[in-house]
Amino acid sequence: MSAISYLGALAAIALSLSVLMAGAWVVQQRTGNSGWVDTIWTFSVGLVGAAGALWPVEGAAPSARQWLVAAFVAAWSLRLGTHIAARTAKISDDPRYAAFAQEWGIRAPGRMFLFLQNQALGSIPLAFAIFVAAHFPGEGLRVQDYLGALVLLLGIAGEAVADTQLKQFRERRGGQGLVCDVGLWRWSRHPNYFFEWLGWLAYPVIAISPNYPLSYPWGWATLLAPAFMYWILVYVTGIPPLEAQMLRSRGERYRDYQSRTSIFFPLPPGRAG
Repeated sequence: MSAISYLGALAAIALSLSVLMAGAWVVQQRTGNSGWVDTIWTFSVGLVGAAGALWPVEGAAPSARQWLVAAFVAAWSLRLGTHIAARTAKISDDPRYAAFAQEWGIRAPGRMFLFLQNQALGSIPLAFAIFVAAHFPGEGLRVQDYLGALVLLLGIAGEAVADTQLKQFRERRGGQGLVCDVGLWRWSRHPNYFFEWLGWLAYPVIAISPNYPLSYPWGWATLLAPAFMYWILVYVTGIPPLEAQMLRSRGERYRDYQSRTSIFFPLPPGRAG
């Protein structure tokens, strides 16, 4: 594929994500429940990513690698999207976004639109990484492709386990005022976020060839996906607003949990980091 093809794909990805997140804003405004934003974002990245993975190269039928990447992107999107949708259906609003809306005041609708367009902009490296990995040149599947699939499968499975453990804790213990510190949550305060980030490492594994690192220069662009996901989860819309909300609702119990549990990377209990 030529550089023009990759730049065209990049433009199509950007436009698609912008339109889809504009739709998310409409849903949020009409329902008043900003939890649907994350649901739509997940399905949007999955849809654009899978479509990009299967995009034909010079009219040829999709390769085995394209199908492999598209299948795992779809699995990730469906698993996470349905989980968030089920959670959103049970709440009136997402406390993280509600806090933003309260801070923005009467400017909240316009600020929310710009916020979601920024999410679309920030999601471009994610969808483009999927496209680049799927279109790695060469016939047949390599060890790298299977290794990348394994990394993504581990990320999907780990996040699913963490979500299930949290759900079961809340159902069993009531969850009101309590802090989940069982299973994976003993090792990390945000194991679901950690495994979400881990899954995005699959695309550099597939796209960057260790034997011929300069043979596919586009492959290096896939490193932006895990870098962006780490930044957004650890420093922007993931951990900071969630921990602030947990401190408001859980108080000293959560401070105690913070003192003995790693913030992101799983570490033995008692070693906060």
